[in-house]
Amino acid sequence: MRHERAQPVPGPRPAVGVVRTRLAAGRADQRPDARQDRRIPGARDDRQPGADPPCPARPARRGADIGCGRGTSSLVIAEQLRPQRVTGLDAAPSLLAKARERAKDLPDSTVEFVEGDFHDLPLPEGSSDVVVAALCLYHSPRPEDVVGQIARALAPGGVAVLVIKGLDSYREMDQLVASAGLDPRAAQHESLYTAAHSGNLAVVAASSLDVIAVLDEEHVFTFDGHDHTAQYLATNPKCDLAPGLYGNPGALAATLHEFLPDQPLTTRSRITFVVAQPKEGGELA
Repeated sequence: MRHERAQPVPGPRPAVGVVRTRLAAGRADQRPDARQDRRIPGARDDRQPGADPPCPARPARRGADIGCGRGTSSLVIAEQLRPQRVTGLDAAPSLLAKARERAKDLPDSTVEFVEGDFHDLPLPEGSSDVVVAALCLYHSPRPEDVVGQIARALAPGGVAVLVIKGLDSYREMDQLVASAGLDPRAAQHESLYTAAHSGNLAVVAASSLDVIAVLDEEHVFTFDGHDHTAQYLATNPKCDLAPGLYGNPGALAATLHEFLPDQPLTTRSRITFVVAQPKEGGELA
């Protein structure tokens, strides 16, 4: 049996790097066009320019991936940080089944996948040195409650990485849907990211955590054509599609082909990373 030394608890940049790897794996041709660090008023920041905040020189015992889906972030945490245990949590049994299938061939696997509600994390208090919540907080009408659960699960000196998109992400998709007549009001519907988005993520995080770094990136993703675009549209609840189209990428693609020339669709989105640690003294807001 191979034994490897666990990596130290990561500072902001290594922790964000883990999530960037996840994003690259999920969107092979998605790439950041621009990056911008921004300070949040009241955020604790003892860094010298370009430096990570101090973190304890101890092994990362346990990592958690909230809203793990198919397990991409969980596997990246296991491979790059090598904690003793990684727990991926999701509410969808079908996605968890896919995650377990992907993880089963890992040598000396330390990854487990658990069904649960992120408003009541099945994690012991203070048990996790790294917690990632990538592109999931917008599913909650009360994202501050989820952050409170993350704060409870974080060990002293641990690091949380929260990731979300901007309110106007994929607006080019809305324009395509409207142009095809699938939903003429597609651009007027409420954003999927109303509860948690790039503009409020740092404030949401600060409800229970000390925000130590915020990074904005502009991402560009190109869908190959109507067939590729339809795969995304079929699972997007934002649009008001005709009966028989939602959940049916084949029918959606056929409709797009009927009304619009087939060509790649380039979309843009703002991705915001917030890196945070437990509040000093362990108090929760």
